[in-house]
Amino acid sequence: MTHSEFFPPHGGVRLDELAAALNLRIENSELGALTVTGVAPVHRAKQGDLCYILSRKNKAELETCQATAIICDEALASIIPAHIAVLTTGHPHTAFAKAGNLLHPAASRPLPVTAGEGVHPAAFVDPSAVLEDGVIVEPMAVVGAGAHIGSGTRVGAGAVIGAQVKIGRDCTIASNATVLCAYLGNRVIIHNGARIGQDGFGYAPGPAGMIKIVQIGRVIIQDDVEIGANTCIDRGAMDDTVIGEGTKIDNLVQIGHNVRIGRHTAIVSQVGVAGSARIGDGVQIGGHTGVNGHIEIGSGAKIAAMSGVAADVPAGQVYGGVPARPYKDFMRDMGEILLRSRSGKKGDSSQ
Repeated sequence: MTHSEFFPPHGGVRLDELAAALNLRIENSELGALTVTGVAPVHRAKQGDLCYILSRKNKAELETCQATAIICDEALASIIPAHIAVLTTGHPHTAFAKAGNLLHPAASRPLPVTAGEGVHPAAFVDPSAVLEDGVIVEPMAVVGAGAHIGSGTRVGAGAVIGAQVKIGRDCTIASNATVLCAYLGNRVIIHNGARIGQDGFGYAPGPAGMIKIVQIGRVIIQDDVEIGANTCIDRGAMDDTVIGEGTKIDNLVQIGHNVRIGRHTAIVSQVGVAGSARIGDGVQIGGHTGVNGHIEIGSGAKIAAMSGVAADVPAGQVYGGVPARPYKDFMRDMGEILLRSRSGKKGDSSQ
């Protein structure tokens, strides 16, 4: 793959400048004047590209690699060919992520649909809404009465910002997203088609059927949160749904009413979190996991993909399976099931 028109190459950053910015060490300092213009995987990197490796499994690919520089741990520096500059750090994955943002800053947020500044003539902004300096509102977006949007924020084409919603500074609300009954902090990213602040799912069964329970709470999204495409976060019933600072939520996730998620948690695609669950700081939840309502997942816990979390998870623990249990117990159970399956096949004379 060559550089595309979507994310063109950078004008060039010297390696010694990149190393200084990211606190990296150039092992072959005589190459410090070389420049990098983009990022690429090892197997197809060419001159001007920056790569990274985390283990020796890339050793064969390195033999034909034409990258200008590679970020790696100091222990791997010896396997990098002599023609490639080596930038070492104890945290190569993090360093590479930061380098990518420097070289491709536009790729860190949803791309605008149209160019231009200010409010597009085809957008609607209620006269009572307050837009600070530098706000961009793209075509067909709607900003409701009494809304307040901070400076440097972009509202994408077709997005809807509801009445009285408050959005902080330097946020991106991508195309066709909807933000209702919500307060957003600074530098929040809402991707295309996400739905924030709609009704929670609450009904009381009665003789004549289901009676709706009004949902009069809010959604509170703190600074530096990122919400993936087509994810839904319901507003609280009589309390708030809260997404903590720095938390990252993937595409196609459902967060129920009154859920409270801590700081710097990561939730992968197709997770469903039922109402009033509590999720701590630094939690990682794998894809396609279901989280029961009114339970607590402690800070630092990790949940394996495709798990069913029915009860509390202690802080710092790794759980998996259905129902979710300590990971070592889950793996032992899976091993026993596999052994029984194999024994059954051997004992079946019809096989």
